[in-house]
Amino acid sequence: MPHIEPTQLVFLVIALAFAFGFEFVNGFHDTANAVATVIYTNSLPPVIAVVWSGIWNLIGVLWSTGTVAYGIVALLPVELVMNVSSTAGFAMVFSLLISAIIWNLGTWYLGLPASSSHTLIGSIMGVGVMNSLMHSRGFLAGINWVQAQKVAVSLALSPVVGFTGTAVLFLLMKALVRKPALYAAPDPHKAPPAWIRGILCLTCTGVSFSHGSNDGQKGMGLIMLILIGIVPGVFALDMSTSAAKLDHLRTLSQSATAIIDPRHAGDTLNGDAASNTLSAFLKPTGTYNPGILPAIEEKNREIATMLDGCKSLAALPEAQRGKLRSAIYYVTGAIDKAARGGAIAKKEDAATLADYKSALNKETQYIPFWVKLAVACALGFGTMVGWKRIVVTVGEKIGKSHLTYGQGAAAELVAMITIFLADTQGLPVSTTHVLSSGVAGAMAANRSGIQMTTLRNLLLAWVLTLPVCIFLGAMTFAGALLVLARMFGAH
Repeated sequence: MPHIEPTQLVFLVIALAFAFGFEFVNGFHDTANAVATVIYTNSLPPVIAVVWSGIWNLIGVLWSTGTVAYGIVALLPVELVMNVSSTAGFAMVFSLLISAIIWNLGTWYLGLPASSSHTLIGSIMGVGVMNSLMHSRGFLAGINWVQAQKVAVSLALSPVVGFTGTAVLFLLMKALVRKPALYAAPDPHKAPPAWIRGILCLTCTGVSFSHGSNDGQKGMGLIMLILIGIVPGVFALDMSTSAAKLDHLRTLSQSATAIIDPRHAGDTLNGDAASNTLSAFLKPTGTYNPGILPAIEEKNREIATMLDGCKSLAALPEAQRGKLRSAIYYVTGAIDKAARGGAIAKKEDAATLADYKSALNKETQYIPFWVKLAVACALGFGTMVGWKRIVVTVGEKIGKSHLTYGQGAAAELVAMITIFLADTQGLPVSTTHVLSSGVAGAMAANRSGIQMTTLRNLLLAWVLTLPVCIFLGAMTFAGALLVLARMFGAH
Protein backbone atom coordinates (compact mmCIF):
# COMPACT_ATOMS: atom_id res chain seq x y z
CA MET A 1 0.00 0.00 0.00
CA PRO A 2 1.52 3.35 -1.02
CA HIS A 3 2.10 6.11 1.48
CA ILE A 4 -0.90 8.43 1.87
CA GLU A 5 -0.50 11.93 3.23
CA PRO A 6 -2.73 12.78 6.23
CA THR A 7 -4.67 15.31 4.16
CA GLN A 8 -5.28 12.71 1.43
CA LEU A 9 -6.43 10.21 4.03
CA VAL A 10 -8.93 12.71 5.43
CA PHE A 11 -10.28 13.41 1.95
CA LEU A 12 -10.49 9.69 1.23
CA VAL A 13 -12.48 8.94 4.38
CA ILE A 14 -14.84 11.91 3.94
CA ALA A 15 -15.41 11.24 0.23
CA LEU A 16 -16.12 7.55 0.80
CA ALA A 17 -18.48 8.44 3.66
CA PHE A 18 -20.42 10.73 1.31
CA ALA A 19 -20.44 8.06 -1.43
CA PHE A 20 -21.80 5.37 0.85
CA GLY A 21 -24.21 7.95 2.26
CA PHE A 22 -25.54 8.46 -1.27
CA GLU A 23 -26.08 4.72 -1.63
CA PHE A 24 -27.72 4.60 1.81
CA VAL A 25 -30.18 7.32 0.75
CA ASN A 26 -30.62 5.55 -2.59
CA GLY A 27 -31.90 2.61 -0.52
CA PHE A 28 -34.73 4.84 0.76
CA HIS A 29 -35.86 5.42 -2.81
CA ASP A 30 -35.07 2.78 -5.35
CA THR A 31 -34.47 -0.36 -3.31
CA ALA A 32 -37.65 0.30 -1.33
CA ASN A 33 -39.56 -0.09 -4.60
CA ALA A 34 -38.30 -3.66 -4.91
CA VAL A 35 -39.96 -4.64 -1.61
CA ALA A 36 -43.02 -2.39 -1.86
CA THR A 37 -45.50 -4.94 -3.20
CA VAL A 38 -44.26 -7.92 -1.20
CA ILE A 39 -44.54 -5.93 2.05
CA TYR A 40 -47.79 -4.18 1.17
CA THR A 41 -49.50 -7.47 0.31
CA ASN A 42 -48.25 -9.15 3.53
CA SER A 43 -46.46 -11.75 1.45
CA LEU A 44 -43.37 -11.32 3.63
CA PRO A 45 -42.77 -9.50 6.94
CA PRO A 46 -40.84 -6.23 6.38
CA VAL A 47 -37.61 -7.40 8.02
CA ILE A 48 -37.49 -10.64 6.03
CA ALA A 49 -38.44 -8.84 2.80
CA VAL A 50 -35.70 -6.24 3.22
CA VAL A 51 -33.05 -8.83 4.07
CA TRP A 52 -34.12 -11.04 1.16
CA SER A 53 -34.10 -8.05 -1.21
CA GLY A 54 -30.69 -7.03 0.12
CA ILE A 55 -29.26 -10.48 -0.61
CA TRP A 56 -30.48 -10.36 -4.21
CA ASN A 57 -29.32 -6.77 -4.61
CA LEU A 58 -25.89 -8.01 -3.54
CA ILE A 59 -26.01 -10.86 -6.04
CA GLY A 60 -27.06 -8.40 -8.76
CA VAL A 61 -24.25 -6.01 -7.83
CA LEU A 62 -21.69 -8.83 -7.87
CA TRP A 63 -23.00 -10.05 -11.22
CA SER A 64 -22.76 -6.59 -12.80
CA THR A 65 -19.95 -5.76 -15.21
CA GLY A 66 -19.48 -2.08 -14.37
CA THR A 67 -20.61 -0.82 -17.80
CA VAL A 68 -23.41 1.28 -16.30
CA ALA A 69 -21.02 2.70 -13.68
CA TYR A 70 -18.55 3.92 -16.26
CA GLY A 71 -21.36 4.98 -18.61
CA ILE A 72 -22.40 7.47 -15.92
CA VAL A 73 -18.78 8.59 -15.45
CA ALA A 74 -18.56 9.19 -19.23
CA LEU A 75 -20.94 12.14 -18.80
CA LEU A 76 -18.25 14.04 -16.88
CA PRO A 77 -15.91 16.55 -18.55
CA VAL A 78 -12.69 15.05 -19.90
CA GLU A 79 -10.37 17.32 -17.94
CA LEU A 80 -12.06 16.44 -14.63
CA VAL A 81 -11.99 12.69 -15.25
CA MET A 82 -8.33 12.89 -16.25
CA ASN A 83 -7.41 14.96 -13.19
CA VAL A 84 -9.52 13.57 -10.36
CA SER A 85 -6.68 14.12 -7.89
CA SER A 86 -6.63 17.88 -8.57
CA THR A 87 -8.54 20.50 -6.59
CA ALA A 88 -11.18 20.57 -9.34
CA GLY A 89 -11.41 16.78 -9.24
CA PHE A 90 -12.05 16.73 -5.49
CA ALA A 91 -14.59 19.55 -5.85
CA MET A 92 -16.34 17.53 -8.56
CA VAL A 93 -16.66 14.41 -6.40
CA PHE A 94 -17.93 16.26 -3.33
CA SER A 95 -20.41 18.40 -5.29
CA LEU A 96 -21.87 15.36 -7.06
CA LEU A 97 -22.44 13.54 -3.80
CA ILE A 98 -23.71 16.50 -1.76
CA SER A 99 -26.21 17.72 -4.34
CA ALA A 100 -27.53 14.19 -5.00
CA ILE A 101 -27.98 13.48 -1.28
CA ILE A 102 -29.79 16.81 -0.70
CA TRP A 103 -32.38 16.14 -3.40
CA ASN A 104 -32.84 12.47 -2.51
CA LEU A 105 -33.44 13.26 1.16
CA GLY A 106 -35.89 16.04 0.31
CA THR A 107 -38.02 13.93 -2.02
CA TRP A 108 -37.91 10.95 0.36
CA TYR A 109 -39.16 13.15 3.20
CA LEU A 110 -42.14 14.10 1.04
CA GLY A 111 -42.77 10.42 0.24
CA LEU A 112 -42.17 10.91 -3.49
CA PRO A 113 -40.61 8.03 -5.45
CA ALA A 114 -38.07 10.35 -7.09
CA SER A 115 -35.26 8.90 -9.17
CA SER A 116 -31.75 8.56 -7.80
CA SER A 117 -30.62 8.03 -11.39
CA HIS A 118 -32.02 11.38 -12.49
CA THR A 119 -30.55 12.96 -9.37
CA LEU A 120 -27.01 11.77 -10.02
CA ILE A 121 -27.13 12.47 -13.75
CA GLY A 122 -28.45 15.98 -13.15
CA SER A 123 -25.67 16.64 -10.64
CA ILE A 124 -23.06 15.42 -13.14
CA MET A 125 -24.46 17.68 -15.86
CA GLY A 126 -24.42 20.62 -13.43
CA VAL A 127 -20.74 20.04 -12.71
CA GLY A 128 -20.01 19.89 -16.42
CA VAL A 129 -21.91 23.10 -17.14
CA MET A 130 -20.24 25.05 -14.33
CA ASN A 131 -16.79 23.73 -15.25
CA SER A 132 -17.33 24.87 -18.83
CA LEU A 133 -18.62 28.31 -17.80
CA MET A 134 -15.67 28.83 -15.46
CA HIS A 135 -13.34 28.19 -18.40
CA SER A 136 -15.33 30.52 -20.70
CA ARG A 137 -16.33 27.76 -23.08
CA GLY A 138 -20.08 28.30 -23.05
CA PHE A 139 -23.06 26.62 -21.45
CA LEU A 140 -23.24 23.50 -23.65
CA ALA A 141 -19.56 22.62 -23.97
CA GLY A 142 -19.29 20.87 -20.59
CA ILE A 143 -21.49 17.85 -21.29
CA ASN A 144 -20.76 14.71 -23.30
CA TRP A 145 -23.88 15.03 -25.46
CA VAL A 146 -23.45 11.70 -27.22
CA GLN A 147 -23.56 9.85 -23.91
CA ALA A 148 -26.19 12.25 -22.53
CA GLN A 149 -28.48 11.45 -25.46
CA LYS A 150 -28.23 7.71 -24.80
CA VAL A 151 -28.95 8.21 -21.10
CA ALA A 152 -31.83 10.61 -21.80
CA VAL A 153 -33.52 8.19 -24.19
CA SER A 154 -33.15 5.38 -21.67
CA LEU A 155 -34.58 7.42 -18.80
CA ALA A 156 -37.42 8.85 -20.90
CA LEU A 157 -38.55 5.59 -22.47
CA SER A 158 -38.35 3.32 -19.44
CA PRO A 159 -41.42 4.79 -17.63
CA VAL A 160 -43.42 4.54 -20.88
CA VAL A 161 -42.38 0.91 -21.19
CA GLY A 162 -43.30 0.38 -17.54
CA PHE A 163 -46.78 1.87 -17.96
CA THR A 164 -47.76 0.25 -21.27
CA GLY A 165 -46.00 -3.05 -20.61
CA THR A 166 -47.69 -3.52 -17.25
CA ALA A 167 -51.10 -2.52 -18.61
CA VAL A 168 -50.84 -5.07 -21.43
CA LEU A 169 -49.50 -7.80 -19.15
CA PHE A 170 -52.20 -7.21 -16.56
CA LEU A 171 -54.96 -7.45 -19.18
CA LEU A 172 -53.42 -10.70 -20.47
CA MET A 173 -53.31 -12.04 -16.92
CA LYS A 174 -56.99 -11.27 -16.40
CA ALA A 175 -57.86 -12.99 -19.67
CA LEU A 176 -55.73 -16.08 -19.13
CA VAL A 177 -55.52 -16.54 -15.35
CA ARG A 178 -59.05 -16.55 -14.00
CA LYS A 179 -58.28 -16.64 -10.29
CA PRO A 180 -60.35 -14.05 -8.41
CA ALA A 181 -57.95 -14.11 -5.45
CA LEU A 182 -55.19 -12.74 -7.67
CA TYR A 183 -57.16 -9.56 -8.34
CA ALA A 184 -58.36 -8.90 -4.81
CA ALA A 185 -57.04 -6.14 -2.55
CA PRO A 186 -54.72 -7.43 0.21
CA ASP A 187 -56.21 -8.28 3.59
CA PRO A 188 -54.22 -6.18 6.10
CA HIS A 189 -54.57 -8.87 8.74
CA LYS A 190 -53.40 -12.00 6.92
CA ALA A 191 -51.05 -13.22 4.23
CA PRO A 192 -52.34 -14.18 0.76
CA PRO A 193 -52.55 -17.80 -0.43
CA ALA A 194 -49.19 -19.58 -0.76
CA TRP A 195 -49.21 -19.56 -4.58
CA ILE A 196 -49.75 -15.79 -4.67
CA ARG A 197 -47.01 -15.28 -2.10
CA GLY A 198 -44.71 -17.36 -4.26
CA ILE A 199 -45.40 -15.23 -7.35
CA LEU A 200 -44.83 -11.95 -5.47
CA CYS A 201 -41.67 -13.21 -3.77
CA LEU A 202 -40.37 -14.29 -7.18
CA THR A 203 -41.03 -10.90 -8.77
CA CYS A 204 -39.53 -9.12 -5.73
CA THR A 205 -36.42 -11.26 -6.16
CA GLY A 206 -36.20 -10.37 -9.85
CA VAL A 207 -36.58 -6.63 -9.28
CA SER A 208 -34.01 -6.73 -6.45
CA PHE A 209 -31.50 -8.58 -8.62
CA SER A 210 -31.96 -6.32 -11.65
CA HIS A 211 -31.88 -3.22 -9.42
CA GLY A 212 -28.56 -4.30 -7.95
CA SER A 213 -27.11 -5.01 -11.38
CA ASN A 214 -28.09 -1.53 -12.66
CA ASP A 215 -28.73 1.03 -9.93
CA GLY A 216 -25.99 -0.22 -7.64
CA GLN A 217 -23.42 0.60 -10.30
CA LYS A 218 -23.99 4.36 -10.12
CA GLY A 219 -22.47 4.65 -6.68
CA MET A 220 -19.71 2.23 -7.65
CA GLY A 221 -18.63 4.55 -10.45
CA LEU A 222 -18.33 7.46 -8.02
CA ILE A 223 -16.41 5.38 -5.50
CA MET A 224 -13.95 4.32 -8.20
CA LEU A 225 -13.45 7.99 -9.15
CA ILE A 226 -12.60 8.71 -5.51
CA LEU A 227 -10.19 5.79 -5.20
CA ILE A 228 -8.48 6.50 -8.51
CA GLY A 229 -8.08 10.17 -7.64
CA ILE A 230 -6.68 9.69 -4.14
CA VAL A 231 -4.87 6.34 -4.39
CA PRO A 232 -4.05 5.96 -8.11
CA GLY A 233 -1.11 3.67 -7.41
CA VAL A 234 -3.54 0.98 -6.26
CA PHE A 235 -6.77 1.57 -8.16
CA ALA A 236 -5.82 3.17 -11.50
CA LEU A 237 -5.58 -0.27 -13.14
CA ASP A 238 -6.91 -3.77 -12.59
CA MET A 239 -3.98 -5.39 -10.82
CA SER A 240 -5.48 -8.87 -11.22
CA THR A 241 -4.88 -8.90 -14.99
CA SER A 242 -3.04 -12.06 -16.00
CA ALA A 243 0.18 -12.22 -18.00
CA ALA A 244 -1.73 -13.90 -20.85
CA LYS A 245 -4.14 -10.96 -21.09
CA LEU A 246 -1.23 -8.51 -21.13
CA ASP A 247 0.35 -10.50 -23.98
CA HIS A 248 -2.96 -10.28 -25.84
CA LEU A 249 -3.04 -6.52 -25.26
CA ARG A 250 0.42 -6.14 -26.76
CA THR A 251 -0.68 -8.11 -29.83
CA LEU A 252 -3.77 -5.93 -30.25
CA SER A 253 -1.63 -2.82 -29.82
CA GLN A 254 0.59 -3.93 -32.71
CA SER A 255 -2.49 -4.57 -34.85
CA ALA A 256 -3.78 -1.09 -34.04
CA THR A 257 -0.44 0.42 -35.05
CA ALA A 258 -0.59 -1.42 -38.38
CA ILE A 259 -3.99 0.18 -39.04
CA ILE A 260 -3.32 3.71 -37.78
CA ASP A 261 0.32 4.30 -38.77
CA PRO A 262 -0.09 4.24 -42.58
CA ARG A 263 -2.98 6.72 -42.39
CA HIS A 264 -1.13 9.77 -41.11
CA ALA A 265 1.75 9.89 -43.60
CA GLY A 266 4.52 9.85 -41.01
CA ASP A 267 3.24 12.84 -39.01
CA THR A 268 4.23 12.54 -35.35
CA LEU A 269 3.45 14.28 -32.06
CA ASN A 270 5.26 14.15 -28.75
CA GLY A 271 3.51 12.99 -25.58
CA ASP A 272 2.27 16.37 -24.31
CA ALA A 273 1.13 17.52 -27.73
CA ALA A 274 -0.70 14.23 -28.25
CA SER A 275 -2.42 14.58 -24.87
CA ASN A 276 -3.53 18.13 -25.64
CA THR A 277 -4.77 17.16 -29.10
CA LEU A 278 -6.82 14.22 -27.83
CA SER A 279 -8.11 16.11 -24.81
CA ALA A 280 -9.51 18.80 -27.13
CA PHE A 281 -10.91 16.15 -29.49
CA LEU A 282 -12.72 14.29 -26.70
CA LYS A 283 -14.53 17.38 -25.46
CA PRO A 284 -18.16 17.72 -26.63
CA THR A 285 -17.16 20.50 -29.04
CA GLY A 286 -14.08 18.66 -30.31
CA THR A 287 -13.93 17.85 -34.03
CA TYR A 288 -11.80 15.49 -36.08
CA ASN A 289 -8.63 16.91 -37.64
CA PRO A 290 -5.46 15.49 -39.25
CA GLY A 291 -3.62 15.52 -35.92
CA ILE A 292 -5.93 12.95 -34.30
CA LEU A 293 -4.41 9.78 -35.78
CA PRO A 294 -0.79 10.79 -35.01
CA ALA A 295 -1.92 11.58 -31.46
CA ILE A 296 -3.61 8.19 -31.10
CA GLU A 297 -0.49 6.52 -32.46
CA GLU A 298 1.72 8.33 -29.94
CA LYS A 299 -0.47 7.30 -27.00
CA ASN A 300 -0.65 3.76 -28.36
CA ARG A 301 3.14 3.74 -28.51
CA GLU A 302 3.26 4.81 -24.87
CA ILE A 303 0.95 1.94 -23.92
CA ALA A 304 3.06 -0.58 -25.85
CA THR A 305 6.28 0.76 -24.26
CA MET A 306 4.93 0.51 -20.71
CA LEU A 307 3.56 -2.99 -21.30
CA ASP A 308 6.73 -4.25 -23.00
CA GLY A 309 8.03 -7.19 -21.00
CA CYS A 310 5.43 -6.57 -18.26
CA LYS A 311 4.06 -9.77 -16.71
CA SER A 312 1.93 -8.02 -14.09
CA LEU A 313 0.54 -4.50 -13.78
CA ALA A 314 1.55 -4.59 -10.13
CA ALA A 315 5.17 -4.69 -11.33
CA LEU A 316 4.83 -1.25 -12.90
CA PRO A 317 6.12 1.68 -10.82
CA GLU A 318 3.26 3.55 -9.15
CA ALA A 319 3.93 6.71 -11.16
CA GLN A 320 3.57 4.78 -14.42
CA ARG A 321 0.20 3.28 -13.47
CA GLY A 322 -1.54 6.63 -13.58
CA LYS A 323 0.25 7.49 -16.82
CA LEU A 324 -0.84 4.19 -18.37
CA ARG A 325 -4.43 4.77 -17.29
CA SER A 326 -4.41 8.23 -18.91
CA ALA A 327 -3.00 6.83 -22.16
CA ILE A 328 -5.66 4.13 -22.21
CA TYR A 329 -8.40 6.72 -21.61
CA TYR A 330 -7.16 8.83 -24.50
CA VAL A 331 -6.79 5.92 -26.92
CA THR A 332 -10.16 4.27 -26.17
CA GLY A 333 -12.08 7.55 -26.26
CA ALA A 334 -10.40 8.77 -29.43
CA ILE A 335 -10.83 5.45 -31.27
CA ASP A 336 -14.53 5.44 -30.40
CA LYS A 337 -15.13 9.03 -31.48
CA ALA A 338 -12.99 8.73 -34.63
CA ALA A 339 -14.83 5.56 -35.66
CA ARG A 340 -18.22 7.25 -35.15
CA GLY A 341 -17.02 10.12 -37.33
CA GLY A 342 -16.11 7.80 -40.19
CA ALA A 343 -12.32 8.14 -39.92
CA ILE A 344 -11.96 4.34 -39.97
CA ALA A 345 -13.84 3.28 -43.07
CA LYS A 346 -12.94 -0.41 -43.47
CA LYS A 347 -15.15 -2.72 -41.43
CA GLU A 348 -12.32 -5.11 -40.60
CA ASP A 349 -10.13 -2.24 -39.35
CA ALA A 350 -12.99 -0.83 -37.27
CA ALA A 351 -13.60 -4.29 -35.79
CA THR A 352 -9.92 -4.71 -34.86
CA LEU A 353 -9.78 -1.31 -33.20
CA ALA A 354 -13.07 -2.03 -31.38
CA ASP A 355 -11.54 -5.25 -29.98
CA TYR A 356 -8.49 -3.29 -28.85
CA LYS A 357 -10.64 -0.63 -27.21
CA SER A 358 -12.68 -3.30 -25.40
CA ALA A 359 -9.54 -5.03 -24.11
CA LEU A 360 -8.08 -1.72 -22.89
CA ASN A 361 -11.32 -0.76 -21.16
CA LYS A 362 -11.20 -3.94 -19.10
CA GLU A 363 -7.95 -2.71 -17.52
CA THR A 364 -9.52 0.53 -16.26
CA GLN A 365 -13.28 -0.05 -16.09
CA TYR A 366 -13.32 -2.58 -13.29
CA ILE A 367 -14.94 -2.71 -9.85
CA PRO A 368 -13.19 -4.46 -6.92
CA PHE A 369 -15.25 -7.01 -5.01
CA TRP A 370 -15.16 -5.04 -1.74
CA VAL A 371 -16.62 -1.97 -3.46
CA LYS A 372 -19.54 -4.03 -4.78
CA LEU A 373 -20.08 -5.58 -1.35
CA ALA A 374 -19.99 -2.22 0.44
CA VAL A 375 -22.44 -0.64 -2.03
CA ALA A 376 -24.86 -3.55 -1.67
CA CYS A 377 -24.72 -3.26 2.13
CA ALA A 378 -25.33 0.50 2.01
CA LEU A 379 -28.36 -0.04 -0.24
CA GLY A 380 -29.71 -2.71 2.11
CA PHE A 381 -29.28 -0.66 5.27
CA GLY A 382 -30.94 2.34 3.63
CA THR A 383 -33.91 0.19 2.65
CA MET A 384 -34.29 -1.06 6.23
CA VAL A 385 -34.50 2.50 7.54
CA GLY A 386 -36.66 4.23 4.96
CA TRP A 387 -38.85 1.69 3.18
CA LYS A 388 -42.21 2.60 4.76
CA ARG A 389 -42.89 5.95 3.04
CA ILE A 390 -42.29 4.57 -0.45
CA VAL A 391 -44.24 1.35 0.23
CA VAL A 392 -47.32 3.34 1.26
CA THR A 393 -47.05 5.58 -1.81
CA VAL A 394 -46.78 2.61 -4.20
CA GLY A 395 -49.51 0.57 -2.50
CA GLU A 396 -52.14 3.20 -1.74
CA LYS A 397 -51.43 6.59 -3.28
CA ILE A 398 -51.01 5.88 -7.01
CA GLY A 399 -54.39 4.26 -7.70
CA LYS A 400 -57.78 5.16 -6.25
CA SER A 401 -58.08 1.60 -4.97
CA HIS A 402 -55.53 -0.45 -3.09
CA LEU A 403 -52.90 -2.32 -5.09
CA THR A 404 -53.98 -5.90 -5.80
CA TYR A 405 -51.75 -8.98 -5.90
CA GLY A 406 -51.98 -9.25 -9.69
CA GLN A 407 -51.23 -5.57 -10.25
CA GLY A 408 -48.18 -5.74 -8.01
CA ALA A 409 -46.88 -8.88 -9.72
CA ALA A 410 -47.39 -7.44 -13.22
CA ALA A 411 -45.67 -4.15 -12.33
CA GLU A 412 -42.67 -5.90 -10.78
CA LEU A 413 -42.30 -8.39 -13.63
CA VAL A 414 -42.23 -5.61 -16.24
CA ALA A 415 -39.85 -3.55 -14.08
CA MET A 416 -37.51 -6.53 -13.71
CA ILE A 417 -37.38 -7.17 -17.47
CA THR A 418 -37.00 -3.48 -18.37
CA ILE A 419 -34.12 -2.91 -15.94
CA PHE A 420 -32.38 -6.11 -16.99
CA LEU A 421 -32.55 -5.19 -20.70
CA ALA A 422 -31.18 -1.73 -19.96
CA ASP A 423 -28.38 -3.29 -17.94
CA THR A 424 -27.31 -5.48 -20.86
CA GLN A 425 -26.91 -2.29 -22.92
CA GLY A 426 -24.96 -0.48 -20.20
CA LEU A 427 -27.72 2.14 -19.80
CA PRO A 428 -29.01 3.54 -16.50
CA VAL A 429 -32.73 3.45 -15.75
CA SER A 430 -34.79 4.44 -12.75
CA THR A 431 -36.28 1.57 -10.79
CA THR A 432 -38.54 4.13 -9.12
CA HIS A 433 -40.02 5.46 -12.34
CA VAL A 434 -40.36 2.08 -14.03
CA LEU A 435 -42.17 0.49 -11.10
CA SER A 436 -44.38 3.43 -10.15
CA SER A 437 -45.40 3.94 -13.79
CA GLY A 438 -46.05 0.19 -13.97
CA VAL A 439 -48.41 0.41 -10.99
CA ALA A 440 -50.18 3.33 -12.69
CA GLY A 441 -50.48 1.25 -15.87
CA ALA A 442 -52.01 -1.65 -13.97
CA MET A 443 -54.49 0.70 -12.29
CA ALA A 444 -55.44 2.21 -15.65
CA ALA A 445 -55.85 -1.23 -17.26
CA ASN A 446 -58.11 -2.32 -14.38
CA ARG A 447 -60.08 0.95 -14.58
CA SER A 448 -59.32 1.43 -10.91
CA GLY A 449 -58.59 5.10 -11.40
CA ILE A 450 -55.41 7.03 -10.65
CA GLN A 451 -55.00 9.59 -7.88
CA MET A 452 -54.21 12.71 -9.84
CA THR A 453 -52.61 14.43 -6.85
CA THR A 454 -50.02 11.67 -6.53
CA LEU A 455 -49.56 11.48 -10.29
CA ARG A 456 -49.05 15.25 -10.43
CA ASN A 457 -46.46 15.05 -7.65
CA LEU A 458 -44.68 12.15 -9.36
CA LEU A 459 -44.57 14.03 -12.66
CA LEU A 460 -43.45 17.17 -10.86
CA ALA A 461 -40.59 15.28 -9.21
CA TRP A 462 -39.74 13.70 -12.60
CA VAL A 463 -39.70 17.08 -14.36
CA LEU A 464 -37.91 19.02 -11.62
CA THR A 465 -35.21 16.51 -10.68
CA LEU A 466 -32.89 17.16 -13.63
CA PRO A 467 -32.99 20.99 -13.65
CA VAL A 468 -32.86 21.25 -9.84
CA CYS A 469 -29.94 18.83 -9.62
CA ILE A 470 -28.14 20.56 -12.49
CA PHE A 471 -28.44 23.78 -10.49
CA LEU A 472 -27.40 22.09 -7.23
CA GLY A 473 -24.47 20.37 -8.91
CA ALA A 474 -23.28 23.59 -10.52
CA MET A 475 -23.56 25.66 -7.34
CA THR A 476 -21.97 23.07 -5.04
CA PHE A 477 -19.13 22.54 -7.55
CA ALA A 478 -18.39 26.26 -7.66
CA GLY A 479 -18.60 26.49 -3.86
CA ALA A 480 -16.48 23.39 -3.24
CA LEU A 481 -13.87 24.57 -5.75
CA LEU A 482 -13.64 27.95 -4.00
CA VAL A 483 -13.31 26.39 -0.53
CA LEU A 484 -10.70 23.83 -1.59
CA ALA A 485 -8.71 26.40 -3.56
CA ARG A 486 -8.54 28.67 -0.53
CA MET A 487 -7.55 25.79 1.74
CA PHE A 488 -4.88 24.20 -0.44
CA GLY A 489 -4.31 26.48 -3.41
CA ALA A 490 -5.44 25.79 -6.97
CA HIS A 491 -3.65 22.96 -8.73
